[in-house]
Amino acid sequence: MALSPVSTERADAARSEHVSEPPLHAPPPGPRRSFLTGRGLVVTTVALDVVMLILAIVAALLGADAANVNVSGASLIWIYPPIVIGLLALRGMYRQKITLRILDEAGHVIGANSVAAMVVVALAAMSAQAEEHAQLAARVWVFGMLYVVGGRLMLGITQRRARRDRTISKRTLIVGAGKIGAQVERRLREQPELGLEPVGYIDAYPSDDTKFPREVPILGSPDELEEIAERVGAKHVVLAFLSSRGSDAKLVQLVRQCDELDLEVSLVPRLFEAINVRVNLEHIGGMPIYRLRAVRPGGWQFAAKYVIDRVAAAIFVLLLSPILLLCALAIKLSSRGPVFYRQRRVGRDGRPFDLLKFRSMYGEAEDPAENPNVSVLLPGDTAPGGIEGDDRRTLVGRLLRRTSLDELPQLFNVLKGDMSIVGPRPERPQFVEMFERRIERYDDRHRVKAGITGWAQVNGLRGKTSLSDRIELDNFYIENWSLRLDLKILVMTLGAIFYPAE
Repeated sequence: MALSPVSTERADAARSEHVSEPPLHAPPPGPRRSFLTGRGLVVTTVALDVVMLILAIVAALLGADAANVNVSGASLIWIYPPIVIGLLALRGMYRQKITLRILDEAGHVIGANSVAAMVVVALAAMSAQAEEHAQLAARVWVFGMLYVVGGRLMLGITQRRARRDRTISKRTLIVGAGKIGAQVERRLREQPELGLEPVGYIDAYPSDDTKFPREVPILGSPDELEEIAERVGAKHVVLAFLSSRGSDAKLVQLVRQCDELDLEVSLVPRLFEAINVRVNLEHIGGMPIYRLRAVRPGGWQFAAKYVIDRVAAAIFVLLLSPILLLCALAIKLSSRGPVFYRQRRVGRDGRPFDLLKFRSMYGEAEDPAENPNVSVLLPGDTAPGGIEGDDRRTLVGRLLRRTSLDELPQLFNVLKGDMSIVGPRPERPQFVEMFERRIERYDDRHRVKAGITGWAQVNGLRGKTSLSDRIELDNFYIENWSLRLDLKILVMTLGAIFYPAE
């Protein structure tokens, strides 16, 4: 069935105009890693969870025996593993996923183990060995959480490494060679741990806009999907937006053809900038409809967040006061100058404030943002940060920056109400004026207070990295905000400090 109005000759002409590489062919068969992908991964994950839960029961029994606790009649504990497995299955923990989020899985594992332990205790209350079952269930609960989370962590690390090495990556076609398609390609290339390797585009009317560079070729039009997929060995298709001359109505037929060819399909939805984790799928007759629920930065949720921020900042200042004093003393003794460095930044609703840091450089460093040629200093899609100009860091300053201890005085900014503990990182006024003209949706990040750490930073976007990617993740954080997400970012921040990326 023809899915495009263009003729074969026109499609061939489009390919010859845009393809600068020789035709792609399916890769030669490599080592089989079926246990890390597809149905093999599902079987592996279930088997691993079962083994970890059995080991948890064994460890609990051995511990109880060492503590002289009589659990000889506690046979009811063996219903614990199937309950946990069933609950994890109901929560979708055995479905195939593109993104691997260990912290998200840990929350579901803890919840499933907690419910299983309560079920065992509730059933044991009706038996003669209620006390023994309760003690053993508590032990299994602890070991079960640790073992299952640990097992999934090891499996996730193994799978992530295999994806990064392209050992188990799925060759992926992108439908739509415009702005969104180019953005999808760049994401897949920059994040090989997603397990999707872009090999080409499918588009009858590809865009010629050089602002959206493509590194993989345009292989043809949608009506050639079967031949292209077979030729390049594709296993996955991402549906981005077709060009203005293409018809999205054809995508329904394309999805059905992908299903017939056993190709996995992912879709970038329209209005994806406004879709967050709170979206609800409902149906009007047979028509699906998404009900959007936006987060209101001026609402009570963020008001509560800022109260919690100040309380947490006060606690952190008290707990970290010895470290703060040691840092201040080391700075004072190692070089001349003030202990703190103040820099003007832009916060919520565009209001400027003085951000505090421990001084890490000799004397007064010139601010590159004051340079009239700042746009030359930051060409293209590059964010400021890192060492700007001459490296004037002191010996103590190098250590403070490497460990991020120079950021600790910002806790006082949080106490004052200028900042939040978690939020988009603030920028200097001169850069803000320039980025507002250059980057789409840059202003949106000022809807909330700036943060000491943020979603973009824990995902590796620090220093001179992609500014548009940073803005995208900052706005993602605002639109998907929750206290759970804040806690997740704090845990990931600790991981980034103690285990920094190479």
